Amino acid sequence: MKSKIVSALASPKNANGLAIVALCFVCFFWGTTWIASKEGVRHMPALQLAGIRQLIGGSLYVVYFLFKKEPLPKGKQWKTIIILSILNFALSNGLSTWGVKYISSGLGAIINAIFPIWIVIITFFKGEKLAKLAIAGLFIAFSGVCVIFYEHLNDLLIPDFRFGIILLTLSTISWAFGSLYTKKKAATFNPYFSLGIQMVISSIFLLTITETTGMAVPLSTVPAISWWAIAYLVIIGSIISFIAYIYMLQKLPPEINSIYAYVNPIVAVLLGAIIFGESLTLAIGIGGLITLSGLYMVNHSIKKNKRILAGNKV
Repeated sequence: MKSKIVSALASPKNANGLAIVALCFVCFFWGTTWIASKEGVRHMPALQLAGIRQLIGGSLYVVYFLFKKEPLPKGKQWKTIIILSILNFALSNGLSTWGVKYISSGLGAIINAIFPIWIVIITFFKGEKLAKLAIAGLFIAFSGVCVIFYEHLNDLLIPDFRFGIILLTLSTISWAFGSLYTKKKAATFNPYFSLGIQMVISSIFLLTITETTGMAVPLSTVPAISWWAIAYLVIIGSIISFIAYIYMLQKLPPEINSIYAYVNPIVAVLLGAIIFGESLTLAIGIGGLITLSGLYMVNHSIKKNKRILAGNKV
């Protein structure tokens, strides 16, 4: 992997300093959003927090592009945007925000990082063959998760902890389906504008649920710390990081831009231990590294398969 990254950076085409800055920003600050979410849900319902975050962030995107007179989606583009808003934001982001209320932010980030494994499993059930590297990666990642949860076996008997794990797992599955659907329905529509519209649609969905089910609390009762958490999630998590993320995807090769997936959990685990005093044990450290190693193998297998398919088409 090191040689690929060095050769990629050495290429004039890929030697984009701003894109590297964008990658570094995503690597660190997307990891910190788990800490902000953890703090925010301490004082207000998670789905309400996620809905408000997405409403504010999405509205800023939409207003900007309407001001720039960017054309609205047309025809089938709306169907794609609505489906992605449900999969990537209402379900994936909403459930992950809810789940971190019951488990540590670091553990939540590690579980979230395994979503590529679900992509491999989903494609397998769709009839695609699994490469040996992907199978090995699946077993290694699973063994890493087992190491992590070794110290949490008793915690699994706690209903809230178990519920949090289920929510995070469903969140990663939803993100995997969203990623596959994005690739299948890739459109020429402005990705930043699409992102904002998805956020607004998902916020309407989430806030409707919280209001109709009685989960929502009066905004006047929400403490300042939660509003600061929302502000951080909007500015850093929903706007700057997403802009940096899309930019780096456009400018850097996969060998480089995929690094964020391995750095985010490490940032979340370390900051969770520093800020919240979350458990940082040898089992979490070793299990996390094993899981990320297996994840790298799965990711590498997916990218290798794409290159083979592209070569066959040519």
